[in-house]
Amino acid sequence: MFGIGMPELLLVLALALIVIGPSKLPDIARALGKGLAEFRRATDELKHSFNEESGTAATRDRLLKEGKIKPPEPAGNPYTDGTSDKKEDAAAVETAGVTSPEGEKKAVDPAQTEGEKTTHG
Repeated sequence: MFGIGMPELLLVLALALIVIGPSKLPDIARALGKGLAEFRRATDELKHSFNEESGTAATRDRLLKEGKIKPPEPAGNPYTDGTSDKKEDAAAVETAGVTSPEGEKKAVDPAQTEGEKTTHG
């Protein structure tokens, strides 16, 4: 146990009894035991999580290799992978107008949905 033999363990316990005192020693031992148990529980949970994740990765790799699943397609940037540029957007704003009751054509923001169109002008 950590390279500590029985004589060394007895010496540590005797020093703890002298320094801490007999009234507080059981409380400290109980707190130390709870702390060690919580540490062990946390490390076991971490090991379980690593094992589960590595099993999931191995299964995913095997299914990819067998062709049963396809690799996910990389998600494109919605701001850079569009086909329109600023000139086309400006032309769309100019042509997508709304006629006012007076017969004037007003530009509409193409980003708005059909139900939310407002006039600018």
